[in-house]
Amino acid sequence: MLPNGFVFLDDIMTEIEWDAKYAGCDNFMGRPADGYRANRIVCTCEMAFALQIAQAEFQKKGYSVFAFDAYRPARAVRDFVKWVYDDTDQKRKNIHYPNIDKRSMLTDGYIAEKSGHSRGSTIDLTLKKDGKFVDMGGIFDYMDELSHTLSEKITPEQRKNRLILRDIMLNAGFTDYHAEWWHFRLKNEPYPDTYFDFPIE
Repeated sequence: MLPNGFVFLDDIMTEIEWDAKYAGCDNFMGRPADGYRANRIVCTCEMAFALQIAQAEFQKKGYSVFAFDAYRPARAVRDFVKWVYDDTDQKRKNIHYPNIDKRSMLTDGYIAEKSGHSRGSTIDLTLKKDGKFVDMGGIFDYMDELSHTLSEKITPEQRKNRLILRDIMLNAGFTDYHAEWWHFRLKNEPYPDTYFDFPIE
């Protein structure tokens, strides 16, 4: 059971595709994060309804939404921070952070000690078109300037794709994060001061 005000995103958007990255091993830690016990995407009702608006606009242009993460238990965030200080665990460095030291993830803004995701109205996502992922010029959770929405390291076509994602999300009531092209927060989030810690199961 989810707390009142929260939903599984696929219960609201039956056409949504997703891969909850922190429920598996395809993430920067290379293992499931604490609190992720099922490959499901959870969010507030308000965020789900706003994403429906965005999805309708994406579909008009031939795109569909693919989600990586939304609500994130606070215990998972603490797990991230603990992992940052474990210098012995570098198994995903070449994939997710080849150009930075793990400990700089906190100061560089790639990992937060308290995450807006734990408030339930932030989502990480990309787009698909004709059944294929749209080329955004980098993978989810790649911790580098390459992931900045307006990075100079990407092609004009990749930047155009990022801006299609950004512009429609902004018009649907979200705000973006300049350092992560995939990251969006509902502007009028219903729980702006509450960090939830219920597991996803």
